[in-house]
This record gives sequence, C-alpha cells and structure tokens, in this order.
Amino acid sequence: MPSEGRCWETLQALRSSNKGRLCYNRDWLLRGEDVLEECMSLPKLSSYSGWIVDHVLPYKQAQENSSSSENSPSSDSTSALDQPLLIPTSPIRSSASSPVSPTSPNGAKGRHEPQVPEPMTLQSSRGIRVEGCIRMYEFVHRMKGTEGLRQWQEEQERKVRAFSEMASEQLKRFDERKELKQHKEFQDLREVMEKSTREALGHQEKLKAEHRHRAKILNLKLREAEQQRMKQAELERLQKEEGQVRLRSLYTLQEEVLQLSQQLDASDQHKDLQMVDLAAFRTRGNQLCSLISGIIRAASESGYPTAENQAEAERALQEMRELVTNLGQEITRACENKKRQNEEEAQVKLQESQMQQGSGAPTPSPVPSQDPGGTQNEDLQVKVQDSTMQWYQQLQEASAQCVLSFEGLTSSKDSQMKKIKMDLQKAATIPVSQISTIAGSKLKEVFDKINGLLSGKLVQSGGHSVSVTLNPQGLDFVQYKLAEKFVKQGEEEVASHHEAAFPIAVVASGIWELHPRVGDLILAHLHKKCPYSVPFYPAFKEGMALEDYQRMLGYQVKDSKMEQQDNFLKRMSGMIRLYAAIIQLRWPYGNQQATHPHGLNHGWRWLAQILNMEPLSDVTATLLFDFLEVCGNALMKQYQVQFWKMILLIKEDYFPRIEAITSSGQMGSFIRLKQFLEKCLQRKEIPVPKGFLTSSFWRS
Repeated sequence: MPSEGRCWETLQALRSSNKGRLCYNRDWLLRGEDVLEECMSLPKLSSYSGWIVDHVLPYKQAQENSSSSENSPSSDSTSALDQPLLIPTSPIRSSASSPVSPTSPNGAKGRHEPQVPEPMTLQSSRGIRVEGCIRMYEFVHRMKGTEGLRQWQEEQERKVRAFSEMASEQLKRFDERKELKQHKEFQDLREVMEKSTREALGHQEKLKAEHRHRAKILNLKLREAEQQRMKQAELERLQKEEGQVRLRSLYTLQEEVLQLSQQLDASDQHKDLQMVDLAAFRTRGNQLCSLISGIIRAASESGYPTAENQAEAERALQEMRELVTNLGQEITRACENKKRQNEEEAQVKLQESQMQQGSGAPTPSPVPSQDPGGTQNEDLQVKVQDSTMQWYQQLQEASAQCVLSFEGLTSSKDSQMKKIKMDLQKAATIPVSQISTIAGSKLKEVFDKINGLLSGKLVQSGGHSVSVTLNPQGLDFVQYKLAEKFVKQGEEEVASHHEAAFPIAVVASGIWELHPRVGDLILAHLHKKCPYSVPFYPAFKEGMALEDYQRMLGYQVKDSKMEQQDNFLKRMSGMIRLYAAIIQLRWPYGNQQATHPHGLNHGWRWLAQILNMEPLSDVTATLLFDFLEVCGNALMKQYQVQFWKMILLIKEDYFPRIEAITSSGQMGSFIRLKQFLEKCLQRKEIPVPKGFLTSSFWRS
C-alpha cells in the first residue's frame, strides 16, 4: 500500500538524517520493547500537531504558490498529505544536529557560516510526530544544556569567588605568620641580648668574687707565710738550743768514752793472761772512740747534732761500758783460773814431794771445776733483744701520742671541723692510692702533692684547696693518716701485686727523708700490723683474751673468727716486701749527700736478729723468702762476703731448724726458700727483683 511505502521511506529518511546515523541501543528486544509497534498502529494526530501547523503549513503554502506554474495538472490531484513535503531544516536543529567543532580538519578554528536550509520531506503523521519528538527533544536538551551551562558558570563563579576568598584569607594568614615571625625574631633577639647582658653581669660578678677570693687567699697565704716564718724561726731557735744541748752531751759522752778507753789501755798489765784477747777489746774500744769523734766532727760540719747522732753516741757509750765490764769479767775469770791452776800445780808438787819422802797415804786430788767460759751450744732466743724491744715500745708510744694530739679534731661534732677532717684525710690518702709504675713523671707529681701538703702548702683535693694550716691539729692528723695509708698499701696492694712495692717504697722513702716523723709513724704502723718486721714474737700472757693475742700476732679477727692462714701470710708478705723495698730505695730528686733515714743497715740488723730467734712454722720461711727476694741483691752488693756467710749459715744451720718444726702440709714455703737460696749459691748472685725501678723509668 502507498501508506506503508511512505512509512518505509520516512524511516529511510530518518536513517539518513543526522540523528538516524547515531548508534541506538540494540537491547530493546531483551527488555521486551517492540521497535515497530508504533509503526504498525493506525496514524493519528500527535500532540505536536499544533506546532506543525504553525511552522510547516505556511512554508508549504508558499512553496505551492511558487511551484504551481511548474507542476503539471495531473500532479494537482495528489493529496497534500500523501505527497512528500519539503520544509527547510530548522537552523536550530541544523546547528544542533551538526555542531561545528572548535577546530577545522586542517587545524584552523571553526567559524559559524550560514547554511542553506535543506528541504525535509514529511510523508505522514507518523513522520511528523517523530520529527516533532526529535525537535522537542532537541529543544528540551538545549534548554537543559543552557540550564546546565548556566549552573556550571554559576558554580565556576562561586568557585572563583571561593578561591579568591581562600587566597585572600591565605594572604592574610601569610601576613599574620610573617608578622608573628618578625615579632618572634624580635623577641628572640631581645632575649638573646638580655641573656648576654645577664651573662656579662654574671661574669663580672664572678670575676669580682674570684678577685675577692684570690685576695682572701693571698692574705691567708701572707698570714700563713708570716706564721710559717715565725714558726720556722722558733723552730730554728729550739733546734739551735737542742743542738747545743746535744753537742754538750756529745762532748760529755766523748769524755766518758775516752776515760773508758784509758781503762782498756790500763789492762796491759794483764798481758800474761793468755785466755783474754786484750787486743780485740782495745781494737773495739778504739773503733768506738773513732765513732764518737766522727759523730762530733760530722755534727760540727752540719751545724748541730741530731737526736739520731745523740742516740748513736749513747749506744756507743753503752757498748763501751759493756766492753769495759766484759773485759773486767774476763780478766777476773782469767785471774781466778790462773790462781786455781797455780794452786793445782802447787798441790801436785806437794803430793809429789810427799810421795818422794814416803810419807802417809796420798790425799785425794781436787775435782776440776767446769770452765765458765766453755763453748756449750745453747738454743736460740725466743724473745727479742732488749734494745730492739725498747725501740719498738718508743715507736708505739710516739704513735699513741700522735693520736692523742689530734683527738680534738676527730672527736669534734662541729660540721665545719668534720669537713676539714674529711678533706685532710682525702688529701693525704688519695695520692698514695694513685702511686703506680706508669711513668716517673706521674710518680713525681704524687710526691710533690704529698710533700706540699706536709709542708703546709695549699693543694687541690676534691675540687677545692686544702692545707694543714686550716687546723692546728691538721699536720699531726695528716702525718698519722699518711703513714697508715702507706702500710695499708703494702698490706693490700703489694700483697696482690709484688711489683707495686717499689714505687710505693720510693715515695715513702722520700717523704721519710724530708719528714722524719712520718717515717717513725710508718714503722709504728708496720710493727703493729706485722710484729715480725721488728722482729718480735708476742708472748701470751695470763688473763689475755685469745682474740687479743691473735691480733697481737697480726691476724685479723672478725666476729670471733680468725682469718685463714693463707690470707694472713699474704698480708705479712706484702708488708715485709714493702719494708725491704724502703730500706734500699731513695728518692732520686732528693739530697744524695745525706744518708738514708732507714737504710740497709737496718735490713742487716733485721736479718741477723730473726736468725738468732727460733723459727716459726710457715711464717719464718715465708718472710725470709720475701725479704731476700726483694732486698737480697742490695745486701749482697753492700756486705759482699759477710752476706754470703749469712746465706751459708741459713742453709747449714737454720734450714734444719725450720724443717724440724714444719709439718708436711706446710712445706711449700720452706721448699720455695730452699730452692731460691740453692739457686743463688749456685750462680753466686742474688737476682735483681722483678719490678725494680731503673733509670729509664724516671725519664718516662
């Protein structure tokens, strides 16, 4: 039918239009929709018919009027609705259906050019309705686009305003931060300036305080120097007076010794007594006279004699008296013996003469009396010599008096006095603990600090200055604590490290030489803790507690328990090694012309006295080994042949005594001593002790 053909033509026209060339959804059938449903229904007026009448019919009438002369009469009979109608395409649709791109194919920008409206064929109401729907859709779409564009523009303007406001706020915040930063920098600068001002003022105040402190210290030093000068002048005056008294006493002693020497010379009338060695007595008497003369001559050269010179002269006088007394006893015994022999000879002659005369029975011969000068072998001593015991007691009394002299300082409850006591104790003991074999320069620093403290100088201790002049009892307290610390170092440090004996001993020897009282206190502490260094074997007395007796022997007793024997021997060994090192060392920077305050002669005396006493099990062998290992080389160089005689005496006579009293479990110390002496006798030399300070040490 003609209407169906026009429908297909309309569809063909729609397919050829701009909208028809779009891709439509092909899934309508899947959703149950029929694309051709409306095409198959009867034609009816659309709701857009009014719009078609208003816009299409006027254009159609104008077209018919213009083309009436060209069309044939036969075509007039065709119905207007049955003929295709050519209408110009709406400019809006044309512009909507074919939008101009902003850029042309050759890259140029597109321009809106006037387009010739294309005629549109409207074949049926169906096509008109479709066309109307399309145009209506385009209009609605255009209105939506215009509304969307307007909304987008408003949105963009709103965003621009928001961004502008945000930028303005950020600029304000930036300005505020910048202003705050400048204010903060200004505040910091002001604080720095104020701080620097305060520091400058504080530094100025500190300088003022330091200046006042230095002025105070200077005034104190001036007063101390004046006091020291006055004290030194008073001391020199007292020494001068004491020296004059000692010198007069020495002249008196010399006069008495010379008188005793004349008594020895007067014994020549007894030359016929063969049992008396008069020459030996006279020789010894001459030696004692020479000794007294040498003491007086040396004292005159040095100024005034010392207490040691007087004591030595008194010992010489005592020996001279004993010598004269012994000579008198020997002469008396010799005269009695000679008289007895003469009587016996006369009796024998009388008996012979009576026998020759044939007189009565012979008289019985008298029983010969025992020779009082016989050579019966006696046992060794158990007690120490009286002179040595007297020396020991004097040292202990001096130590006790020293303690009493600073009792006010130690028993004071005043906080300032307690602080002074602690500072002085630290200043005295800490340098002794710092003694080591690192370098000679370090050892000299320690010595200078100790010597400065004892000399009344200000020394640094614990970050502040300390001096013994801060308290009248300060010097006695420091001397006592210093001596106690030296002995404690021997008891602990030397007992664990034998090489430490030499640096400690050389410092102690140097201090002893400059400050003799410290040396006496060292001996007092050493004898109290190690009585075998006297040598002295304390005896048990009735009523004495066992713990007190153990302490007298040198043992440490805590909670009624005595220390182990090994620990006891270790401590005794450390103190004997320190003593053996002290008697052979001298401070290298001191006066080399002066004599050692406690030299090798005291070591020789100790060795001789301990060999004259009965040995103690495990103790004597240990102490002899330690003493000879440390001091044997120096004694060998000093006494030479006499020393080797002493060593042979130990090997031949003293070893059997030690072995006889030593149990099988205590033979270690005896075997060690025996092997050491046998090796030395084989090599004919006592080796230099390990750790001895050489000349290279003092250059370090």
